[in-house]
Amino acid sequence: MTGTSFENRVIAITGAGSGIGRALALNLADKGAVLALADRDGDGLAETKRLLGNRPASVTTLDVTDTAALEAWIDGATSEFGRLDGIINNAGLSVVAPFADCPREDFDRVMAVNFTGVVEGCRAALPHVRAASAAHGGGWIVNISSVFGMMGYPTQSAYNASKYAVRGLTEALHLELAVTDPGITVIRVHPGGIKTNVAKNAKRVALLPGQDPNADFAAEFEKAAKTTPEQAAATIVDGMIRRRHRVLIGADARFIDWMTRLFPDSYWKRIGAFLGGRDR
Repeated sequence: MTGTSFENRVIAITGAGSGIGRALALNLADKGAVLALADRDGDGLAETKRLLGNRPASVTTLDVTDTAALEAWIDGATSEFGRLDGIINNAGLSVVAPFADCPREDFDRVMAVNFTGVVEGCRAALPHVRAASAAHGGGWIVNISSVFGMMGYPTQSAYNASKYAVRGLTEALHLELAVTDPGITVIRVHPGGIKTNVAKNAKRVALLPGQDPNADFAAEFEKAAKTTPEQAAATIVDGMIRRRHRVLIGADARFIDWMTRLFPDSYWKRIGAFLGGRDR
């Protein structure tokens, strides 16, 4: 599928109201794609729509944990545009807390958004993407994991669990569809530090002993994050064009990938120093 044209391809994107989701919408629209965009932030979604101008796109305010709404959005977009060529499951959130101090409802909310929302997005989109792939040649299922889907990080047990789960789901789906639907490209994306609102909006419940309770983790993250949403989106779209199964975003993601492979039992001694103790 190298050299793929996105002209008139219908792509659904969750979390399209800001960050990587908005940047993906603008990037793909510039390449001629037709977009079905969703986010729980209606104001952010309206701003994305405004930035798209007259380029074809529908916007739907929903929470990805509402499976009925998610299914209705996918089915409605397919009906409106006549097909669905791909989905990018991008919506996500985080909570800062050691596992022992993380309230069940906060842990479960992270899992529901970051993992179950991806599962149900795949489940709803797959029949439509299969049909479009058979009729038009090729399609995409893109799931956004994280570098936290490759390594553990203290105070991020919920986020780690959700992003490892996305990785496992996507790897299995990649292997299955390679047999049944080889035209569909299944991609797992591992962003490193991206200048988005995920860290800024993370719910902060508790820290580990010795961590500074007055530290501004969002500000620390902003200093450490080297990749813009636009750069991340360009890397993801390039992966879609090149049919990459795994996409790493940023030098930090590549470094973490190597460290976890070379030192599976002791990577934290090296990565922790590299991250400087920041909440990534």
